[in-house]
Formats: sequence, structure tokens, C-alpha cells
Amino acid sequence: MPGPLDGIRIVDLTAVVSGPFATLHLADMGADVVKIEPPEGDIMRNPGSPPTKGMGPIFLAANRNKKSVCLDLKRPEAVEVVKRLAASADVFVHNNRPQAIERLGLGYEDIRAVNPGIVYAYCLGYKRSGPYGAKPAYDDLVQGASGAAMLSARASGGEPRFMPSLIVDKTSGLHLAMGILGALVHRERTGQGQCVEVPMLEAITSFWLTEHLYDATYEPPRGQIGYPRLLNPHRRPAPSKDGYVCILIVTDKHWNSFCAGLGREDLRTDPRIATTAARANNQHVVQQIVNDLAPSRTTAEWLAFCDAHDIPAMPVNDLEGVLEDPHLNATGFFTTREHPTEGPVRSLASPFDFSETPIDFRHHAGFLGADGPDVLGAAGYSNAEIADLEARGVMKVVRPATKS
Repeated sequence: MPGPLDGIRIVDLTAVVSGPFATLHLADMGADVVKIEPPEGDIMRNPGSPPTKGMGPIFLAANRNKKSVCLDLKRPEAVEVVKRLAASADVFVHNNRPQAIERLGLGYEDIRAVNPGIVYAYCLGYKRSGPYGAKPAYDDLVQGASGAAMLSARASGGEPRFMPSLIVDKTSGLHLAMGILGALVHRERTGQGQCVEVPMLEAITSFWLTEHLYDATYEPPRGQIGYPRLLNPHRRPAPSKDGYVCILIVTDKHWNSFCAGLGREDLRTDPRIATTAARANNQHVVQQIVNDLAPSRTTAEWLAFCDAHDIPAMPVNDLEGVLEDPHLNATGFFTTREHPTEGPVRSLASPFDFSETPIDFRHHAGFLGADGPDVLGAAGYSNAEIADLEARGVMKVVRPATKS
């Protein structure tokens, strides 16, 4: 069976990670995503050590199941190609600053003029109506502005640090995908297209403050801002005899089983942590106790103990260990597929699992502009017109040799 978005056509002008992460999930769900790249290609083609230049690992991970068309949008003819593609599309999506895309003639009003029912969606750094609206944005910058870097400092007692992940880009990408899906449902019900704006700062700030607004939720505030359990410096993997282990005690059942299993009745009756309500505001005490006891056993011994007493626990993997995780391998999360030029490539499964419209891996991310002739041909361009666009540098097609 085709995926749940089979038949949805998307013109995708996104680059780097935030937008491509959104369209990755839509493509995995079966949408026909045409990725428009500039002559130099998406910048994420470059990081890494791929066998072929321009086929970097992050690009491969974020752009499977998409078609690549390379156009020089500084040329009016290329802009007309995009509009022609958009005229028969369901979604037009980008993550450029709106002012820049409008100068090209590809703003919402321009696209709506050729397709009134289109869902036009974009991700930008900061809500356009605010004083930051025209500023450039990158993951690190928004981590700083949203409080994320300082959260790390508050928890560790050290200096502000960026989280070692493109957390803002990917979170914004998920919001962008949700916004597109919501607008598609609205259009299905009413026939009405619309513009969807997803600002990175607002998306990630709501992400943090869901829990960290805490007692500043009330006016006037009834306590501190910041969820103490998460800012507790003892909230970290516990050092076992031979590594680290994650042990999480939440309910009274967990706590009673932990104390009884260790023969520590003194802990079970400590009024600071004897009940779920007490532990909610004294989680740092519980975590310090776990951290102090953990070195007495190996990680495997703690996991066996916790399983026997129905206490939530997991090992601490490094990145290499994640590749060998028995659960991820048993569920097929990692698959190795042959790429036409890059050889065996490890792919990550979609996290979605639809019972009636399953997710499908259709093809790897392609070479810069490699799908251009086919996509333009399907849009009604003749072979002569396509060849002319390529000859004049309006369209670029990279055609590396296929490995034998």
C-alpha cells in the first residue's frame, strides 16, 4: 500500500536541516517531494567524508525519498520553472528569510497567484512581525536566545554550552511538518489554501518552557522559573562499577521496591522522599542516593536488579554502542542499502508506523539536480526546452558515473 501522503506533491526550497527534516518525514509518508537546490547545492552535502563529493552523510540522512532539481534562482527563467512546478503542487515550502524569497518573486502572493489552493509554508528564525524578524538564524544562535545554552549552565554549574545536537533545527522541522499537515487537512475540508509560518525561536522556546516556565506560570510567580528536577546537578547517568547506568525512580512502587531490594528500610521512611509527592520536590535527594549506591554493582547487575523489581532502567550507550543496540537492530531501525555510487549506506528508519499505509524507503538522496530532466518533463517541458535550460546554466544536472 502507498504511504498516507501518496499523491501529495511538494515543491521544496529548504536547505541545511530544519526544512529538510520536515520534508524528510513528509517524503517518507509518500509525498512526492521535489527539492530545489542552488548551483552550489545544499550546504549539507559537504560535511563528512563521502566516497563522492557532494554526497555527505547528513545530506543522505535528511533527503532520502526526494527528487533533486538544481536551478539558479537568480535567473528569471529559473523562477518561472519553480512557479510552473508550484502551479500543480499541493505544498510550497522554504526556510529562507521571507524578504529574500519575496525579492526572487516566490513569496506567498506570487505562488498563490499561480495556485490559489496551495499550502505555502516556511520556517524562519524569528517571527516576522517582531524586531528580530529580518535577522539570520542558526541553531546555535537560537539555542542562545531561547535559554537552552544557559539551561545547561544552570544544571551543571559551569559555563553556558550548546547542546551537541541540532535540536532547534530538528524541533522546528517537526513543527513545520505538523503545520503543513494541519493546513492540508483544512484544505481537504474547505478547499482553502493558506500560509503557514514557523519561527524557530518561538518553536523551541515553547519546547523548553512547557516544563521550565514552572512556577513563573502564575502571576505573580509562586516560585522559581525552571523545573528543579531537570536542573538538579545530580540528574545524570549513575557511575556503575564498570560504566554508567540510568535508573529512574518515579512512583511509590519503584521507590519501595528499590529500598526493599537493597535492604534499605531507612531510605524508605525518610520523610523527604517517602512518598511520590515528597519526591516530586526533592528529586535531587533520590538521584544523589542512586548515584552514591551505583558504584557497588556493574551496569549488568543493576539492569538485572531493576528488571527483577520492575524499576525503570537502561544502559548508557555511546554512539558506537547505539549501532549495536539489540532493540534497535531487532526492530529494523538500522538498514544497510546499496547506493548507486556510494556503496553500502546505513539508513535510519522512520519513527512512524502506519498499519494501513506503511512508510516505504523508495530511494536514496540523489546527486545535485539529477532528477531535473524527469521532473521538468513531467511538468510539460519538451526535451529541447530542458536541454536549452541546462545549456544556458538555468538548470544544472550532475551525472556522475554509476559504480559497476
